Amino acid sequence: MSEEELSEDNAAVLDCNYDDEETGSHDSDELDEQAEAVLEGLLYIVGDEGLSLDQAALALDISRERCEALLDDMMQKYLKPDHGIELTRYGDTYHFLSKAGIHDYAARLFNLNKTDRLSQAAMETLAIVAYKQPVTRVEIEEIRGVGADVMLRKLETRGLIAEAGRSEAPGRPILYKVTDAFMDAFGLVSLDELPDLPDFHQDAQGSDLFEEDEKKPQGESQ
Repeated sequence: MSEEELSEDNAAVLDCNYDDEETGSHDSDELDEQAEAVLEGLLYIVGDEGLSLDQAALALDISRERCEALLDDMMQKYLKPDHGIELTRYGDTYHFLSKAGIHDYAARLFNLNKTDRLSQAAMETLAIVAYKQPVTRVEIEEIRGVGADVMLRKLETRGLIAEAGRSEAPGRPILYKVTDAFMDAFGLVSLDELPDLPDFHQDAQGSDLFEEDEKKPQGESQ
């Protein structure tokens, strides 16, 4: 075989290897995109509770290191101005948060005016926060029996509740408390002025529940 023919054969082999590497890289990129899409969905589902690194790795059946690299890559992507949310990390737990720049638009969306009347659902949520603060979203949902995420965001945007740090429970969920605006709106100097609850007890699991006294005779006034 001549030197020229040998050179052509070597070039063909290199081209073939290069094509294989490109194909492998393309497949790897697709797998990463699929994994990030799954992580995005999981982060949306867990909400305020956040998604721990171990939970994410177990769900995707990948190594902890690989999962951390994917999440870190997502954090960088969500920092771009074409996203209204950002991915934040507290310890080994990841959370989706809305960016500060959309808060004014959120207020406009909810049409929150301080003279508007609160709905029954809003009043129930607000009462739980006032009586049990600091309290997490999950605790509120256990008491009301329905999701509270949207209602909490509305009350927070309206300025009646605010974040009060994070719980030490797994996932470090956000704690909520009432604000000075709440005190002003209801004419309170102190939360001690809140009326006593009709009945307040703990169930067998230790969760605090609000319960109306149902033992009154039918003819007794409420």
